[in-house]
Amino acid sequence: MFDLITPDIIAAFFQVIMIDLVLAGDNAIVIGLAAAGLPANQRTKVILIGIAAATGLRVIFALLTTQLLQIVGLLLAGGILLLWVCWKMWRELRTSHEEELEAAEALTDEDLNADGSIAKGAPRKTFAQAAWQIVIADVSMSLDNVLAVAGAARDHPYVLVFGLVLSIALMGIAAGFIAKLLQKHRWIAYVGLAVILYVACDMIYRGFLEVLPIVSAQLQ
Repeated sequence: MFDLITPDIIAAFFQVIMIDLVLAGDNAIVIGLAAAGLPANQRTKVILIGIAAATGLRVIFALLTTQLLQIVGLLLAGGILLLWVCWKMWRELRTSHEEELEAAEALTDEDLNADGSIAKGAPRKTFAQAAWQIVIADVSMSLDNVLAVAGAARDHPYVLVFGLVLSIALMGIAAGFIAKLLQKHRWIAYVGLAVILYVACDMIYRGFLEVLPIVSAQLQ
């Protein structure tokens, strides 16, 4: 039993938890931003659509990604994709505090800044526009989440399963709480970003070692 608890596995669990916390929160904020532009009576419907789509997509991508990463070269490609995710997250972390606050208000249906309204400053949009915006974002962000978790879990399938179950639970049950937590404690997002950057670099390194013998054989 204790043979299963190694420093490598503990580190993988920590990485997976931070990845799930930050990327699920990031996904929730995007859903909240899209919903914030709707009338109050439509927000709950579009948020439920977004959370359901994100949950379903994570399951589908998990089934595909674990198989695809076994193909030589795709681990390297996945690491490069995660580098782009890191850049995108860095840019999002530099965006205005007001946008994140509006997203958190829409998700929790609470007046967090005590201005007498919920998500007042968000641009108006139709239900169809908000739903389409959320589904498009869910596809990209669900793939990012599954890829990062698979990269962190490495050769530990139970860590991968734990990470995917946690990701689905965070999106399905605690999306509003996570968005509010990240909006209040920005440092958590920066720690998560550092973990994802480490996972991306590790995937690129391991992917390079996989590809190198094949490339060398082709050049000879």
